[in-house]
Amino acid sequence: MSELLPDVQFVTPTSHGKGGPGPVGRIVLVLLWVAIGVLPLVFAVPDVELATGRTGTPGTLRVLSCEALGKGRYDCKGTFSPDSGGAVVTVDASPDSAVGKVLRAQLTPGGDRAVPAGTKGLLAALALPAVGLGGLGFLPYVLMYWGGVRRGRRLAVAGGVLVTAAGGVLVIAGMVAAYS
Repeated sequence: MSELLPDVQFVTPTSHGKGGPGPVGRIVLVLLWVAIGVLPLVFAVPDVELATGRTGTPGTLRVLSCEALGKGRYDCKGTFSPDSGGAVVTVDASPDSAVGKVLRAQLTPGGDRAVPAGTKGLLAALALPAVGLGGLGFLPYVLMYWGGVRRGRRLAVAGGVLVTAAGGVLVIAGMVAAYS
């Protein structure tokens, strides 16, 4: 590494003979870790409620157009026909939609956007919270390590592996659902 970055000095920080941050640094790290893991769950609640039909209006979305915005981004528009037989509404569609696609959807309470409903919509809505869940997997082990608790660390590692793997599987399922 030193031949690639000859002018950079590599220094290993020390903490008065103990490895890792001090007590205040540990508290800050744990709070940030929990926030990064939990906030995606909090922000996903409206999308999950839409996908499950708790909010919004059920109906059918027809994607009419998708305009390329550059850098792989698209702006898609469509029409939403409510199941109740109301007026057809022009809405924003998911940017991963394809022109001509017809699918079950929920109209947001604001009436400006339609999102996929059912299993596909739920899996897509849970993709980002699953990243947060997977990120929280090894937090118990780190807390046990910093607390000097030896008993149960293997179980904490096994649980961390399972939670992180479950989060990874849910992320993949959500991404496949969103883009299929």
